[in-house]
Amino acid sequence: MKKIDLKVKLRQQRDKFTSGEELLQDIKDLLQEDDAKDQEILQEIIHGEIGSDSNQFDLDLLATENIFHEDQIKRICIIYRLRFLESRLFKDELPYEAISKIKQLQKEHKTTLNQFRILAPAKAFRLKNADDPLLFAPIGNGYYYLIHKWGNDLSMFRKIRVWPYRGLGNMAVFIFLISLIFVALVPERFTNGPLTPPKFLFFAFIMAQWFGGFMLFFMIKKGKNFSGAVWKSKFINA
Repeated sequence: MKKIDLKVKLRQQRDKFTSGEELLQDIKDLLQEDDAKDQEILQEIIHGEIGSDSNQFDLDLLATENIFHEDQIKRICIIYRLRFLESRLFKDELPYEAISKIKQLQKEHKTTLNQFRILAPAKAFRLKNADDPLLFAPIGNGYYYLIHKWGNDLSMFRKIRVWPYRGLGNMAVFIFLISLIFVALVPERFTNGPLTPPKFLFFAFIMAQWFGGFMLFFMIKKGKNFSGAVWKSKFINA
């Protein structure tokens, strides 16, 4: 099956709601509005003197196709069960291409970038051999600039495998479908004759309770949670 390019998926998610020109104009308007309210505080935030989540970019030099809002990143994290965490938590070394692009950006924008973030599977933050990491730097107001992507694209099977973990509704649908399939495969000698629709649904309901209890036990035992709650979690058991 075709591999999944997270960079393409992020752009598709963003382009559903806004164009590149509108996105850049929105960022300019937001920064100008903040500047009018309190220029002194904004300068401190931009320069990172109070630990702000922003960098001093020259907006006219930014490539709009590499600008993403936190909401779009979160959506991709939920769909593919990924983490979006500080680069200091990343266990592997950054490739030279990423370092080179950071140096190039700093030269072009005449600034020093900081507060980097990486989008990758949870295992990338405690194991090596990460799948498809993406390196970001914050612009401000919830926007991030994609600096570099490396590694292998995600397998299409990952989206299918982690689909139940998107939320409670997804898990309920998954459990019910598994129950239907299980009951459909049970031989008639175990169901006291042919499965009529009422009998089929009755057995499916019973199996859904069993599978639901099993999944609840599994998630509690492993300390697992749904993707929407763990996409920025720094803990392993999530």
